[in-house]
Amino acid sequence: MQIVEGLRHGILDGRLRSGDPVPSTRGLASELGVSRSTVTAAYDQLAGEGYLELRQGAAPRVAQRLAHAQSPVTTVVAGPRAPQPAASVVTGARLLDLRPGLPSTARIDERAWRAAWRRAAATPVPGDIPAGFGAPRLRAELADHLRHARGLACEPDDVVVTAGTSDAVALVASALQIMTDAAPRVAVEHPGYPSARRILERRGTTAAVPVDEDGIDLGALRGIRPPPHAVMVTPSHQYPLGGRLPVASRLALLDWAEHVDALVLEDDYDSEFRHVGPPLPALASLDRSGRAILIGSLSKVLTPSLRLGYLVLPPNPRLREAIAAVRDDETTPVPGIAQEAVAELLASGALRRHIAAVRRDYAHRRRLVQAALGGIRHAPLSGLDGGLHAVIRLTSERAATAVVERLAGEGIAVASLADYAAVGGDGPHGIVFGYGSPTDSQLAGALPDCVQRSRRRRSVDPC
Repeated sequence: MQIVEGLRHGILDGRLRSGDPVPSTRGLASELGVSRSTVTAAYDQLAGEGYLELRQGAAPRVAQRLAHAQSPVTTVVAGPRAPQPAASVVTGARLLDLRPGLPSTARIDERAWRAAWRRAAATPVPGDIPAGFGAPRLRAELADHLRHARGLACEPDDVVVTAGTSDAVALVASALQIMTDAAPRVAVEHPGYPSARRILERRGTTAAVPVDEDGIDLGALRGIRPPPHAVMVTPSHQYPLGGRLPVASRLALLDWAEHVDALVLEDDYDSEFRHVGPPLPALASLDRSGRAILIGSLSKVLTPSLRLGYLVLPPNPRLREAIAAVRDDETTPVPGIAQEAVAELLASGALRRHIAAVRRDYAHRRRLVQAALGGIRHAPLSGLDGGLHAVIRLTSERAATAVVERLAGEGIAVASLADYAAVGGDGPHGIVFGYGSPTDSQLAGALPDCVQRSRRRRSVDPC
């Protein structure tokens, strides 16, 4: 960490500039009297943070394009959970995409990534479509991964491969239509995940349930009449406000579901990146009545472009039959070769190592955000206990809109908290921004400017 901090400060202070060479790992290890592996680990972290460029056979150098450098506006692909602004919103000379839902891909082990795809391509060419619930090897690897990562005792037969969270929600909603023989009614968090809410509304109706500092308000959920057929929650890290549902509330939620004969759709969002306190058990691991369906995705863990996720089904025969009926007509949208490649990443341990590496990177960027924006009066910073985004509360929707538009004019994209409201014009106000995708140097270049402008203008507007 001393090596990391020393080089990081040297780059940010301008003593080391873009393109400057830095000592070889062997040379620096000899000069400092430490092992070469220590220096290698430091350089790997700095490369993941965007400070260094490491190429095999070439000397390590300071990255050529640091965050404060001006760059042309380019097309932005929204993350899986990032509200998509109007095309004309971002008008500045540079573009810093701080919308939530975008992970960093700098840490992906390119050798392991390429090797996994080569091995997948080397398998015999199949003559039929992928299995409805997914490739057997991938389902087995996902079940093993969830046993270790989430303490979830599941078998390969419990796992259904999906094309990310949206496909998983649509699959469950279609199954609910079969099970209820009607348009299902699903309770959703307010504010909550807007894409999932829209998917559910296309197949039935939704009932908005407010959230408190811990997550979904169970009292409000119990008060819905008639009771919904299902409820969708984000208990690990409420999206977008960041609450974490306590174990007692998780058990109470499952008791409610059993009492009213409802399903619980557990969006296990951000469970891999917990920064404060130990991870709590998944709802699915506490379920004893076959109610909880765990929804997971690799979009935040690896890359949104992969479009691969999964369901873990409870021992509920009616639900499994309905899911199978939907998949018979709407076959899995994930190509077989992609499933085999991800299975290889899991089997080789590459995914586990990647999660460990980016967890450290994200924890460091979280500290940068806290240091820069944690002390602004009348604009509290929250949502940082886990995940890759934060929330700044503001006094009104008008204030939030003004911040989003002004930042867009400067080439910085963030989201308004109003975009997540399940009830228009109601709910908390503020902005939501991600810190996973930008490098440390990008955050270090952007956040202090926001703080200085805020203090100079004596405004509740943090940026």
